[in-house]
Parts: sequence; C-alpha cells; structure tokens
Amino acid sequence: MRLAIFGEQRLGVLTGGGVADVTHALPWPHDPDPLTAGWWRRLCRDFTAVRPALARAAAQATVLPLSEVRLKAPVLGPSKIIAAASNYSGHVTEMHEVQRRTLGRVESWMMEFDVFLKAPSAVSGPADDIVLPPAELAAGHEIHHESELVAVIGVGGKDIPAASAPGHLLGYTIGLDITVRSAADRSRRKSYDTFSPLGPWLTTLDEAGDAGDLDIELECNGMARQKVNTSGLLVPLPDIVAYASSVMTLLPGDVIFTGAPPGVGPIAPGDRLRTRISRLGEMELRVR
Repeated sequence: MRLAIFGEQRLGVLTGGGVADVTHALPWPHDPDPLTAGWWRRLCRDFTAVRPALARAAAQATVLPLSEVRLKAPVLGPSKIIAAASNYSGHVTEMHEVQRRTLGRVESWMMEFDVFLKAPSAVSGPADDIVLPPAELAAGHEIHHESELVAVIGVGGKDIPAASAPGHLLGYTIGLDITVRSAADRSRRKSYDTFSPLGPWLTTLDEAGDAGDLDIELECNGMARQKVNTSGLLVPLPDIVAYASSVMTLLPGDVIFTGAPPGVGPIAPGDRLRTRISRLGEMELRVR
C-alpha cells in the first residue's frame, strides 16, 4: 500500500493513478494540526490492524487525480530524524576531496559510520521548494544534495535485533539530506528548514520489497549525479535500526535516513533536482 498525506493533512491511499481519501476510515479522531498529529503516529504503530479498513475505504472512494492534490511529506510530527553517516564506500572516498576543498583538511572521524540527529522541523514535502539560507550562501559555503532511502518507524522499540527490524518499520520513502559543507556541527548544517524533503508518498514494506535492492538516482538540471543500488550500503537498514535503537528508543513515526550515495554535489538557486527510487516513486524539487 502507498500512503500519502495531502491537503489539510488528509490521509490518502494511492490507487488507480490517483489518491483515494481514506481519512474517514481512521478509527480515531483526525487531528489536522501537523504539530500534534497523534492520528499519524497511531497509524504508524497500529497499521496492521487499521489496514483492512483503509483498503475497503480506498476501493469505495472517488479517486482524486494527482494533478489536483498537493502532496505533503508522508510523515507528521516525528519525534526525531535519525541519519546514517558514511554508509557507502564511494561517498566516503569522495568526501576526502570534498572536505579538502571546503574545509582545507579531512576530518577522519567523519569517515566512519555512525548516526546523528536532524531537526524534525527540517521536513518538507514534494511540492515544496528547497530554500538555501542566505547567510550560508553569503559565506561562500557549498550546499550539497544527498538523495537517500528513508525508512519510517512503525511499532518502534528499544534494543531491536537486526533480524527483527522489518517488523518495527512501516515503510519507505525518498529523502534528500541537504547539507551545508562547513566546519559547523553536522546536525546544525543539516537542520535548516526544508533540508529534509520527503516524498512523494510512503510505500509499505510488502509493496516496496527488499530494501537492500533498490535503485537510487538523482539528476540536477537534467544531468545525472547520483546512481547507486542500496545493496551498496555498508551497514544495511536492519543493522542501522538495531544500532540506533541500542542508543535511543525508536518511536512510531520516527524517520531514518540510511546514508548518502556517492555523487553528492553543490546546488544553487534556480536548480531543479529530480530524484527517484525504484518501486518507491520520484519527485522533482526546485531550489531557491
């Protein structure tokens, strides 16, 4: 099943080339306030129980053409965004040159896999622009795109074994981890508003298939930059979940960026980014 959030935080199911509004099928009140959005976190946690009602509602609903709806990020109010660093060998290699150019040195500790946090307020949707901070541009700092596979937590939990990780996930979406290249703290450089575009919808695990065999591609102004298969992840998604949950409790609706593939590069106002992941969809975003 592919779940979309659209309009006034309505819940949709992708079907027949459009969106079926299934908000009325939720067994609890729908809170349209994106800052609270408890209904979304309950859906992430209890999706298995709610899914049959959503499927019935989608089969009976009038399908709205995608051209007539404004898709939002397919997450609401996550308690945290967890991101994996240095998780493709090609990206680790290219970051040596990037850091020499932008920092004048290589920070060796940043070449090792780990996880860090991004601000939930950085989330934006597939219809939103990526807004580059004027102060960073004025300082001459490069700002890069990083197109990534993103997982959304379902049941959640603490100290989750890697073998059990899929049972704690709701599904996957496409994400861009927009990054300022400077000497500032990693989380700060990646947490500006609109620096975590997500979309165009969330694809549940059963429809997405093997997260270890998805093709990621990104084009900037029609020119290919990133192209990789998730089989190249140094730490596969189940192990990211296990590691992250050994540090912090994963809550329903939390978001995990799985790591930047090689091919990252600078973006500038006026650029258009088109990113796609096989079986998950694609989105095109404008930079301003």
